[in-house]
Amino acid sequence: MKAKIALLAGDGIGPEIMTQAVQVLHAIAQKFDHEFQTTEGLIGGVAINATGNPYPDETHQLCLNADAVLFGAIGDPKYDNDPTAKIRPEQGLLAMRKKLGLFANLRPVKTYESLFDRSPLKEDRLKDVDFMVVRELTGGIYFGQPSEVTADGLNSVDTCLYSKEEILRVSEMAFDLAMKSKKKLTMVDKANVLSTSRLWRKTVQDMSAEYPEVEVEYLFVDNAAMQLIIRPSQFDVMLTENMFGDILTDEASVLPGSIGLQPSASVGDKTAIFEPIHGSYPQAAGKNIANPFGMILSVAMMLDYQFGLKNEASLIQQAVDQALNDGVGTPDLFPENQQGTDEVANWILTYIQQAE
Repeated sequence: MKAKIALLAGDGIGPEIMTQAVQVLHAIAQKFDHEFQTTEGLIGGVAINATGNPYPDETHQLCLNADAVLFGAIGDPKYDNDPTAKIRPEQGLLAMRKKLGLFANLRPVKTYESLFDRSPLKEDRLKDVDFMVVRELTGGIYFGQPSEVTADGLNSVDTCLYSKEEILRVSEMAFDLAMKSKKKLTMVDKANVLSTSRLWRKTVQDMSAEYPEVEVEYLFVDNAAMQLIIRPSQFDVMLTENMFGDILTDEASVLPGSIGLQPSASVGDKTAIFEPIHGSYPQAAGKNIANPFGMILSVAMMLDYQFGLKNEASLIQQAVDQALNDGVGTPDLFPENQQGTDEVANWILTYIQQAE
């Protein structure tokens, strides 16, 4: 197959891990006789430095013309440490999500036996953890209006708004994913307190009739947070709204032992974005210590979810699994036997090239 991939490396360690991801992508293309045309674009702090805009029009057009987008990371201490800055790198990410209609964030959570000792949880709670969180991405309290502080500075207000249509489109995606997995969906809300949560629950209850094979359970968000620690292996597909999803996915990110391991996708009306969940980690930029696995697994996720290339995605996952089993990893994973970003990626490339 032929596909056009937009590359938005971004800030900090973004360019380093993107370089490794592109090498893996081209290794897969060569092995399976595909053609991936890649084009680079600016986003975040580097885009502000070059154009004054964290998400330039040229980058937006590049994304619209692409079949998928690989995205590295956003963030720069120069802006973090300046509370007066009116333009910030993170505004580029929000603008990209909004303009591309990326209404759902898909975040797989998977543990690796070889890294059980790196997780803060006991080993017996980490076995067989492999689930997907589906987070609504463009609605709720993060986008509610009004969101303001009163003129006297003594009170503030944020509003949470959801339409049934917003809930329907992301819920359908979650049900479809559950049908392709273990056929279990966990809806997370706070329906005992919040009106928007009651709309979520009613909408999902109605939709569940269209998916009689899917077992649906409902958890209040506080209980869900507890269950993620007590028995995370119980989950298959978890569906929730924007703010709850933001918090729960960060909680779930500690299960595998390193935030550098996990990929994600943001999907919607137009093209889809695939990215590691970690930040720009500017302290590590240029030191050859950044963990490339999350970015490499984002390539695998893109091949699977966007293009249906399951064998290709599976080969990348196998390579990562074997690397971890063999103790191949960056300092965050194996401090006693650490390897650099380049060395880890080269190991993955060799595995792919030599696979039967």
